[in-house]
Amino acid sequence: MTALSYAAGAAQLGAVMAGAPLVSGVMRQVRARAEGRAGAGILQPWRDLRKQLGKQSITPIGTTIVFAAAPAVLVGTILLIAAVAPLVATGSPLDGAADLFAVVGLLFVGTAALILAGIDTGTAFGGMGASRETVIAALVEPTILLSVFALSIPGGSSNLGALVANTLDHPGRVASLSAVLAAAALVIVIIAETGRLPVDNPSTHLELTMIHEAMILEYAGPRLALLEWAAAMRLTVLLALLANLFLPWGIASGAPSVAGVGIGVAAIAAKVVVLAVLLAAAEVFIAKLRLFRVPELLAGSFLLALLAVTAANFFTARGGS
Repeated sequence: MTALSYAAGAAQLGAVMAGAPLVSGVMRQVRARAEGRAGAGILQPWRDLRKQLGKQSITPIGTTIVFAAAPAVLVGTILLIAAVAPLVATGSPLDGAADLFAVVGLLFVGTAALILAGIDTGTAFGGMGASRETVIAALVEPTILLSVFALSIPGGSSNLGALVANTLDHPGRVASLSAVLAAAALVIVIIAETGRLPVDNPSTHLELTMIHEAMILEYAGPRLALLEWAAAMRLTVLLALLANLFLPWGIASGAPSVAGVGIGVAAIAAKVVVLAVLLAAAEVFIAKLRLFRVPELLAGSFLLALLAVTAANFFTARGGS
């Protein structure tokens, strides 16, 4: 590993940490403009984080270390994914850890920490949000595994860096049936994983519909800032992975150079912003689903992922024969 490989890893980690609140700000601003409002500006999430970091943390009576540790666990898992995933360059020092099952496992660890924190508060809202999040996670995590596994069949590896490199070497596979089905499934599960419409509404606190917000109602101050920052980074990392798995052009491959790392940062920033704008614009015209309809939507995404795996197996076997 060269010094530039470590620089590329540090660049993508820093880009996620600094850019995630801006992605949230862009999405809020797009929604505001589409709804005829001026909006608070794309820097508003950073201002909110600064305000929360200056406040005092509050620990509800009766909670345990689970409540206090959940924000740090959630942030730590997202930062670890951002460090190992091929966002700016392939062949990073931690590329060997960027295995599909390890990344999905880290996502689930963060989700489980938040679910346990919601239960630990002992409130009706916390338990309600935790139970709903458990149902969603049980359907989302297997779908992510199957979707990316469909891409790993022709690539012959479950390593995310190898999958990106394989797409760069065989760009025609992006338009294959299995890739299209996997991409559709991933879009749905990313929406569910990050609590966006139509699965959840991040801008409401209506007790009958909220999921993610119900689990963090008891948080305040720096802990709330960590949770909001982690939610923004989670969305940014998942959008970046979606972009690089199917449209990896611009990522620095092989032995990275200074120019290659710079182009990689610019490319992933542009792709994430485009996806965030499209997602925010679509949310304006989408109504939130009823809760009992959400499992049906996620079951449909699981079926798409299963079809993607079946198609990948069929075409790979046919090509091998």
